[in-house]
Amino acid sequence: MTGSAIAMFVIGGVIIWGGLIASIVYARKVAKSKTQ
Repeated sequence: MTGSAIAMFVIGGVIIWGGLIASIVYARKVAKSKTQ
């Protein structure tokens, strides 16, 4: 793999995992605000 291909792979992974984690954190915040 070339450097640019590796860079795109890493950036794509960060976007996917970052979005997944952000959605989980957001869902937990919404659930907490509803229970209070």
